[in-house]
Amino acid sequence: MKRTLRFAPAAVAVLAVAACNSTTEADVERALDPLNVIDESNLSDIMLNAAAPDEAVNYFRRAAAEDGERIDLQRGLATSLVRAGRAAESLTVWQGVVAHDAAMEQDRVDYADALIRTGDWDGAQAQLNAIPPTFETYERYRLEAMIADSEEEWDRADSFYETAAGLTTRPANVYNNWGYSHLTRGDYPGAEELFLRAISYDPELFTAKNNLVLARAAQGNYQLPLVNMTQTERAQLLHTAALAAIRQGEVDTGRGLLNEAIDTHPQHFEAAVTALRALEA
Repeated sequence: MKRTLRFAPAAVAVLAVAACNSTTEADVERALDPLNVIDESNLSDIMLNAAAPDEAVNYFRRAAAEDGERIDLQRGLATSLVRAGRAAESLTVWQGVVAHDAAMEQDRVDYADALIRTGDWDGAQAQLNAIPPTFETYERYRLEAMIADSEEEWDRADSFYETAAGLTTRPANVYNNWGYSHLTRGDYPGAEELFLRAISYDPELFTAKNNLVLARAAQGNYQLPLVNMTQTERAQLLHTAALAAIRQGEVDTGRGLLNEAIDTHPQHFEAAVTALRALEA
């Protein structure tokens, strides 16, 4: 009996230690849960910003299939589909995102962007109309401007473009889109000014350089603008100016620009060679 009494406290102590260890492990697991969420969030950010678009799509599709209630995974899938050039596929996913209890106003903006990419301008406008006017972001006003452009409501478009440019520290693309809007209206001097402004914010934006050449060519000016450009870009811009001249009936000018483009390009410039052969034929 004494032996039993002697070992009973030891047994109790072992059980107490075991219970203590069990509680500690449970506490650790609970403590690690938030860390797991942080890790997953970081991984999601990496997949959205750094991964190849199709790789991101596959990641979010798998993750969303495992936990369909998490709106961040659904949002990531929709966003990555748009990045991968599969905006039409993203629409169903975006519908689920904006219908979710935890949906944000930005989700409707991103949904509207996907709708515009698929040509559904009315649907995009409906999504933007559902957002309170107090939600003012660069993305929202950029889309509003594009929709106004599609309806040829030029004053509204100008107002939205101006607001969008003021809401971002990198307005080059806004000014480029705004310039293209003026180009389609036939306001070539206004377009030229806006393209130059876009290039001043982003000297590497080739689209704005190309559009600038088109705006100048529409005014009969085929000389390349004084902006920074690589040798390859110079050749491509000469090619753009040449085609613009030919379309406007100035064939000799176009021929000369094509020859200059071919001589300027550091490699074989197939597009310019083909255009020149077609012109001579």
